[in-house]
Amino acid sequence: MLSYMAKAYVAIAKNFKKPITPIFTFLGLIFLRVIVGIGMTLDSLLFSRIKEQKIVKPIVIVGNPRSGTTFLQRFLVNNKVGVGMKLWKMLFPALTIQKMVKPFLPSMEKVSPARFHGHAAHETNLTAIETDDPSLLFRYFDGFFVYGFFLAWAEEDLKNDFDPKFRDTSKRDFNWLKEVWKRNLIGEEHHQVVAKLFSLGIRLPEFLEHFPDAKILYTLRDPMDTVPSGLSLVTGVLDGRYGFWTLPEEKRSFYIERLYNAFLELSLRFHDDFVSGRINTSKVKVVRFDRMMNDFEALMDEIFEFIEIEPTAELIESVGITADKQRNFKSNHKYDLAKFGLSEDRIRKDYAKIYETFFS
Repeated sequence: MLSYMAKAYVAIAKNFKKPITPIFTFLGLIFLRVIVGIGMTLDSLLFSRIKEQKIVKPIVIVGNPRSGTTFLQRFLVNNKVGVGMKLWKMLFPALTIQKMVKPFLPSMEKVSPARFHGHAAHETNLTAIETDDPSLLFRYFDGFFVYGFFLAWAEEDLKNDFDPKFRDTSKRDFNWLKEVWKRNLIGEEHHQVVAKLFSLGIRLPEFLEHFPDAKILYTLRDPMDTVPSGLSLVTGVLDGRYGFWTLPEEKRSFYIERLYNAFLELSLRFHDDFVSGRINTSKVKVVRFDRMMNDFEALMDEIFEFIEIEPTAELIESVGITADKQRNFKSNHKYDLAKFGLSEDRIRKDYAKIYETFFS
């Protein structure tokens, strides 16, 4: 943890000329780790249900950013199929601490990292259902978020540090997620996990070994849409926090190339594991974004069968209402590939396997 913080500090201080701000961020994360550690210990003493709580057939949504993962997760959670993680509960997963922190959430929004997200691209706040990946950042200062937001700026490319082929932290990470999910089920008074972990794209076989009864919904969208949209999302956060678009073009291009390659690796690794048989495909359902928009009712029938639930009348009605909204939805977001130094030809070439297997 401290080693990565030191490297991240050097990278951020050097590139953004902000030597003070990261110090407060990292000290806050260290303090958070201590407090959460105490809280988790108290939980084990005060909540006997935690030892008995089981994670059974977790529903996990995986896919590159901007491929429909947030929409699908929030639909399932809002319709009570299961529960997802709220951002503030990832910061404070211990039930004992949550009871103390909850009254202060309105004040905490003013300093929350979620405030740097552009709401047009991805609406979020401390009480929003979010991807579970930040929970690993908050606990270990590790994982894809750390690389994407901090260490991709380092002179040395540290991508292999977050690749299970070279450094496998799966057991540690999945055990932590299990403890966090158990507490969330107890706190939300539910029995079903509906998680979202886009970083599983590079270690889905390892995840299925750890959670063999998991059901994976893998979302896919045309890379011509996800690539610029994903880059826009991340650079937008960095711009709000550090002024990304005021940096010299050379520095921006250096970072964008690193992030582009990381997104590409997430897609290609899943593809290769999927077609090679390393992933038990009976545990994975590929969910195309275009079907979420234009064929939502039929798609959800397939998903309900896959995750083995019998939809209620209320859920069926919600699917119908949502299907009408999806068919009539028109996005106002337009992304300029040239802004990120990319071209259609490069994306089609780099993602050729994805197009051939899933979009042909």
